[in-house]
Amino acid sequence: MNIICFDLEGVFTPEIWISVAEATGIDELKITTRDEPDYDKLMRRRLDILKKSGITVDDIQRIIAKMELLPGAQEFMNWVRSIAQISVITDNYKDFLSPLLEKLGYPMCFYHNLEINDGIITNYHLTTKNMKKKVVQAFKSMNCTVIACGDSYNDIEMLKEADHGILFKPPQNVINEFPEFPVVNDYSEFKKILSNHLGISK
Repeated sequence: MNIICFDLEGVFTPEIWISVAEATGIDELKITTRDEPDYDKLMRRRLDILKKSGITVDDIQRIIAKMELLPGAQEFMNWVRSIAQISVITDNYKDFLSPLLEKLGYPMCFYHNLEINDGIITNYHLTTKNMKKKVVQAFKSMNCTVIACGDSYNDIEMLKEADHGILFKPPQNVINEFPEFPVVNDYSEFKKILSNHLGISK
């Protein structure tokens, strides 16, 4: 069985934290896993900013509810569903994802969880450490052929573990550090490389 593991943000949706930064005017929240490879450091900084600024989970959910998928994302997702199984593996959180997953037709999704007190996000809890890599390992243990796609530092272990790893519109710093992965810049290119890996016509 073929299964394709996707990151969410940057592949199907805009970056949630960048959208929050733009809506709140807090530029520090624009820093993402495309810039900072230390995920815990990144999240601790985010939670500190939210607390100091009085931004609640409801505020963030209202921003996310207005977000749209990237142009062509829904059509691409529908096409991939016609040729393989899909799993979305994101380092984002259950409390944020429902509006975006609904627009994608609720694919199977692995995510993390937030700790919330009186509307303020006080902590985050990983479902498991190195979740993206471990999900790919689990699929491979069931004799699945796994193709993985992401755009950021936190996707690299998943891409390395997969039978084929692909970078989708990554920043130049990620391209420079991981030249072993092919880079695609739009869904049309993505269809070609997936079709080649799976041995099908587009």
